[in-house]
Amino acid sequence: MRKIIAQNKRVEVVKDETPAVKSHFLLVKTLYSTISPGTELTIIENSTDKPITLGYSAMGVVEEVGSGITGVQKGDLVAVYGAPYVQHSEYLLVPKTLFAKVPPNVEAKEAALAGIGAIAIHALRIADLQFGETAVIVGLGLLGQMIAQIANAASYRVIAYDLHEERSTMVKEQANIRSFSSMEEMKQAIAESTNGNGADAVLLCAGGKRSPLTGQSLEWIRNKGKVVIVGDIEPDFPRNLMFSKEAQLLISRAGGPGRYDKVYEAEAVDYPYGFVRWTEGRNIEEYIRLVSEKRIDVSSFIKEEVNFSDVTEAFEALLNKNSTTLTKVINFSK
Repeated sequence: MRKIIAQNKRVEVVKDETPAVKSHFLLVKTLYSTISPGTELTIIENSTDKPITLGYSAMGVVEEVGSGITGVQKGDLVAVYGAPYVQHSEYLLVPKTLFAKVPPNVEAKEAALAGIGAIAIHALRIADLQFGETAVIVGLGLLGQMIAQIANAASYRVIAYDLHEERSTMVKEQANIRSFSSMEEMKQAIAESTNGNGADAVLLCAGGKRSPLTGQSLEWIRNKGKVVIVGDIEPDFPRNLMFSKEAQLLISRAGGPGRYDKVYEAEAVDYPYGFVRWTEGRNIEEYIRLVSEKRIDVSSFIKEEVNFSDVTEAFEALLNKNSTTLTKVINFSK
């Protein structure tokens, strides 16, 4: 089989052995996988002579079902998430804790975004918002756009901001969310929406490591409000402002409980439903439900499809900033 790797700051397609199915795992033939520009471009730019397999969100058709798995059979479509099990690879060996079945009314390319959806859902769970509270989404790349739509579907009061006007306009048109490319206009909207009290939570989805947004975000929240770091930002916050508001600083890690836990992933042992309600696997299922019930619309995220045979050129365009799209979906049939 073929898969995509990063090595010496370049993207290559290499050959590897097709994995054999084993107990509590599915063997999946990939139909589509999603490029996550923020994460994957960083990996490429930092890559050395040691090859790193790219990708973590995909969908495909079940080829074989390992023992100990029920409710799915050969030929079913599934959404899958989580490296190293999910990659830009023709075949994937995925534990039973990291997939969700795809119903007929969900397009294959929409299902391939399941990993992004799970990360967005978990970020909102970390924010722990109540019905009617105000969430400010800062940074409207792929993940920020997804979070804004899901927050809106949950009936939070959503205010979104991105420096780039086209991204701000995109979320406004897609879900009728109040969105701004002017920070002054955004701050005014927060004041109006909260009667001057400040937002209940700010979710920072922008990158840039040392960002001025970290300190500024504390100005936008209410007393005892929250700032959730979702993007690649160093948590450098002024103590005085944190102290005066008794602010909560939180970090959202990937798609939910279970991520990076060898027992949950490598050994495919699920957490008890009554004790860990929302694992990363159940967040994948929830994303699929939101799309299936038309509560969110991700069609604008997947307008650019790339043939597997042309994938190196697609990554080069992203690396050279020649593309303004939020993501590219890789078609493994071409």
